[in-house]
Amino acid sequence: EIGSGLVGSEMCIRDSSCVAQHFLGILSPTLDYNNGNIEKLPYISTKNDDVIIDLGIDAEEQSKADWDSFEVSWDFKKHPLLRNVSTIYEAFTLWQSECEDRFNQLKTNEEELNRIFIDIYGLQDELTPEVEDKDVTVRKADLQRDIKSLLSYAVGCMFGRYSLDVEGLAYAGGEWDSSKYQSYIPDEDNVIPITDEEYLDDDIVSRLCAWLKAVYGADTLEENLDYIAKALGNKGSTSREIIRNYFLNDFFKDHCQTYSVTGSGKRPIYWLFDSGKKNGFKALIYMHRYQPDTIARIRTDYVHEQQARYRTAIADLEQRIANASTGERVKLKKKLTTLQAQDAEIRTYEEKIHHLADKMISIDLDDGVKKNYAIFQDVLAKIK
Repeated sequence: EIGSGLVGSEMCIRDSSCVAQHFLGILSPTLDYNNGNIEKLPYISTKNDDVIIDLGIDAEEQSKADWDSFEVSWDFKKHPLLRNVSTIYEAFTLWQSECEDRFNQLKTNEEELNRIFIDIYGLQDELTPEVEDKDVTVRKADLQRDIKSLLSYAVGCMFGRYSLDVEGLAYAGGEWDSSKYQSYIPDEDNVIPITDEEYLDDDIVSRLCAWLKAVYGADTLEENLDYIAKALGNKGSTSREIIRNYFLNDFFKDHCQTYSVTGSGKRPIYWLFDSGKKNGFKALIYMHRYQPDTIARIRTDYVHEQQARYRTAIADLEQRIANASTGERVKLKKKLTTLQAQDAEIRTYEEKIHHLADKMISIDLDDGVKKNYAIFQDVLAKIK
């Protein structure tokens, strides 16, 4: 019996086989697949129907489990590297094995479906059931990608978007519920500075260390920092410096890429206040926790504080240069030039942010990222 008009999971199952692709190539040579083309796929009912459906359902579950492991999924619960172990290395090893099993299972399912359909339609001379690894749609573990996504999840915990104590989104607007945060307390004022040196007790690297202790334990902090740094591969002489450089130079770009919408562009939910190329001032906020006084707090509690630190550091360097040997003086002058450039940049930035802070601007989350981000574009990093 040959028919058409497949619906639901049966249509998805048949569409995913090499036989379906073979017929679609005939029905739509331009690769413009639509519901009409899919519905024209010939369907021969056989005694294998139950096996086909079981294989298809399992393939669908494997694919969903993969998709739900990353925070862009609506059904995301927690990061896959959060496990009952004390090192990220152990967590990644478990995750890698899980991904490999899922990948192999899906590949096996797809090849078995291909064999069944090739036999049903008598296409043994035209098609083979084998599926190349590149065509399997679930992901294998990738150390750098998965470490970056772990850092993204950690930042989410710092802002309260996620919690170590509840699954899924803990906060995305509305009323704040502090009872959701026991194991790790989010940043109180929704401002996390990113500095090129360890000026502050609550900068992003310090907060990451506290988060790692909460998740994996204090005894393995240095081991876990080393593992993260090695995976990132950024420049720096110490693990903390490598991680700091990642947050300074690459985190926001990766965040924009993660939160991109096909056809609509990039929609970052963590906003980077950025004075410019000299890294005079950088700080992240969580859009969903923005308040009309947020920019005023950034200006008075963070920009002004950073300006004071620059003034102190510059004065200290000038004194050291006056008393330094010739060789040391060259190194110190280079550092002084950097600090002076950062100080000049942050002075200009302070004027821009002062203008916005006085307005006490409110935002409507229903307006979306694009419209709200544009309001503050003069003091925010360009979306990359």
